[in-house]
Amino acid sequence: MDFLKKLKFVLVGLVVVAFALGLYGYRNLHQPMGFEAQSVDIVAGSGFSTITARLQRQGLITQPKIWKIYARLTGKATRVQAGEYRFESGLSPVAILDKLVRGDVIQHQITLVEGWTFKQLLQALAAEEKLEHQLTELKAAEIMDKLGYEKEHPEGRFFPDSYQFTSGTSDEDILRRAYLRLSTILEEEWQQRDKDLPYKNAYQALIMASIVEKETGQASERPEIAGVFVRRLQKGMRLQTDPTVIYGLGDSYKGNIRRKHLKQPTPYNTYVIRGLPPTPIAMVGREAIHAALHPRDGKSLYFVAKGDGSHFFSDTLAQHNNAVRRYQLKRVEQYRSSPNTN
Repeated sequence: MDFLKKLKFVLVGLVVVAFALGLYGYRNLHQPMGFEAQSVDIVAGSGFSTITARLQRQGLITQPKIWKIYARLTGKATRVQAGEYRFESGLSPVAILDKLVRGDVIQHQITLVEGWTFKQLLQALAAEEKLEHQLTELKAAEIMDKLGYEKEHPEGRFFPDSYQFTSGTSDEDILRRAYLRLSTILEEEWQQRDKDLPYKNAYQALIMASIVEKETGQASERPEIAGVFVRRLQKGMRLQTDPTVIYGLGDSYKGNIRRKHLKQPTPYNTYVIRGLPPTPIAMVGREAIHAALHPRDGKSLYFVAKGDGSHFFSDTLAQHNNAVRRYQLKRVEQYRSSPNTN
């Protein structure tokens, strides 16, 4: 009888101890921690013990044994995902573990801007510290080869947008996503194009869209500017647009376009060549592509900048010359020569 009483007493004691330990562990696992907000990079292939030790060193958990036992009992120890994490103050050890299991990693962002050249695009990628740089030493043609698009000219082939990425993403990854997005959007817009446009293929429409992108100061004018250029092509007139001239000058362009530049032969000088230049001259958004494929009807063949970001459109050369004198009087020597009808 005494033995049974002692056994009962021991069992009750064990239950109380187990309850106390369980309560202590529960409170420890669910109690908000007072560490300062910080980032932790979990390296791929790290064992759970290594991860635990790392979190302990940084003050994110204070009872690593309890945390490890809980993680192993729940099966979460084997489901932790690698990546860069941000832990805000006030998270509990359980919340930290759940974040690691969800793979709730830090999302970085890089924005590629309409009108950028490929050179500017590469500069932006190189300046993004959170990207892994695999293309820095490569030339343009080598980059396209690496992406799997051999012999394609890179200019205008990437879609300007904001791209989210995580730690470990490379500049090559961003370019590949931007290329595929541009290809998809261009094909979608090409399939819905207006009839009787002067383009042999979608690539020529992309070239036109890049010119529209560079010429447009106000978004609402894109279709009207596209209309001017489309009508000039249809009439066999030269496009005579400064942005193509500037692009063709490359690094020799110093900020001012002169009359001599308009006579300087390059494949992109649309004051000299007829038709479209050989490639796009910049990255374009969907709006510019849409405008190139849905130009506004009308009779205007000329336009001149008014100085406020908008343009004045003219149907005849005489009207255009008057507009140039009106809006560009103080800059006549630097402004383009009046387009002719040849």
